[in-house]
Amino acid sequence: MSSQFDIIHKDAAGRIGKLTTPHGVVETPTVMPVINPNIQTVKPSEMREFGAEILITNSYIIYRKDELREKALKDGLHALLDFDGPLMTDSGSFQLSVYGEVEVTNEMIINFQQKIGTDIGVPLDIPTHPDVSYEKAKEDMDITIQRLKEARELVKGDMLLAGPVQGAIYKDLREECARELSEVGFDVYPFGAVVPLMESYRYADLVDVIASAKKGLDPTAPVHLFGAGHPMMFALAVALGCDLFDSAAYALYAKDRRYITSRGTYHVDQLKYLPCSCPVCLAHTAEELKKAHNCTELLARHNLYVTFEEVREVKQAIWEGNLLELVEQRCRAHPRMLEALKQMYTYSPWLEQCDPSSKSTLFYCGPESARRPEVLRFNRQLERFTIEGSALIRAYPTKRDSDYDNVLIFKPPFGSYPQELAEVYPFNAEVVRTPDYESLESAYENTIRLVELNPKATFTFLMQDKLEHPLVEKLEKMDNFTVISSQKE
Repeated sequence: MSSQFDIIHKDAAGRIGKLTTPHGVVETPTVMPVINPNIQTVKPSEMREFGAEILITNSYIIYRKDELREKALKDGLHALLDFDGPLMTDSGSFQLSVYGEVEVTNEMIINFQQKIGTDIGVPLDIPTHPDVSYEKAKEDMDITIQRLKEARELVKGDMLLAGPVQGAIYKDLREECARELSEVGFDVYPFGAVVPLMESYRYADLVDVIASAKKGLDPTAPVHLFGAGHPMMFALAVALGCDLFDSAAYALYAKDRRYITSRGTYHVDQLKYLPCSCPVCLAHTAEELKKAHNCTELLARHNLYVTFEEVREVKQAIWEGNLLELVEQRCRAHPRMLEALKQMYTYSPWLEQCDPSSKSTLFYCGPESARRPEVLRFNRQLERFTIEGSALIRAYPTKRDSDYDNVLIFKPPFGSYPQELAEVYPFNAEVVRTPDYESLESAYENTIRLVELNPKATFTFLMQDKLEHPLVEKLEKMDNFTVISSQKE
């Protein structure tokens, strides 16, 4: 069968969607808990209790172990894992990246995945380390594309086929790979070999990888960010257009006695209190959790609860239209995440094309908000405003309003706009009373452009002390612009 991905709600480049698979419909964005067939910290049959709709396991591990392979071939993958919902299987590419070789070919692992009844299969792509040379990345990418084309021809039944996008950290390669795979046609597009970036906190580079690959894809195609299992980064990745994540972190962190939160990770032995209201944390004190004989299992369960709680938080933010506010809040949890936020807004021209033109109230969360797609969209719409005669620009109502043909509101980070639009999105934004430098810079740049676009109008700006900025000097030098102090009001 071919996949069906229906987008039902959008915000930024994020979306709530419905992905149809042979074993049911999955609502995205969501996380696929990773199931190790040999070591099951939490049983697959229990995963729905946490909110999991789809799981992911490794077909190569199953293939290599006689007992698992024979049971999977006889009874099917779903019986092997005791899970009746959608299942995705990786191909052994991770093992290839770690050990340099695997004991299967691309054709063998694709055929095996079809025989055991997986819902979404993955070809044996080449996961290229981010820091290889451009030439090496291009060589691996070409091999991956060839293998994926081969896999596309091999899949004949109901199994959906993933097309992993490779290209290391080279933006042109990621976009080229995505574009070529789009022409072939796959059901899900994983962005591969990004775990090293996350492990070294190179989130800004990760933003480049995601945005570049997205530019090469059909915007309606479902995207899987391979290896991204920490809830701290879900909002950012979803805002950039990722739909599926996989998490082995819930179990791996638990094994290392680590306690996940949406803001970061604690070592359980350093906790005095448990800052969570999941069933595990309500039933135990920090001391009880540390000493529990099944501490690893309890931590894994907590980590899953927190993971899916964040998924729901992200979905609600998309539904309400305030996903970017959530992103800005989450990205202040770590300096490297803040770098990623700044990097994301370098792609505001692209985000603006995806972002709905009308949604809920914009909340100004800090200097980065001045670079949001909504602010850029207003700049692009300035040509629509024709100002004739005299115009007063002010931040608050005054007795002077009736003396002018036009009254414009000055509101950072947008700039100057007709007062009739004050209650219209995004000008109804909640902003700080004392604007920061970045917000003022954006507002004055937009105001300068508005004045330049209307040379026959005369503008008077009622200036307040808190609105001081170097760009005011540029405004004062314009022939049709006058600044007066609000103290003269």
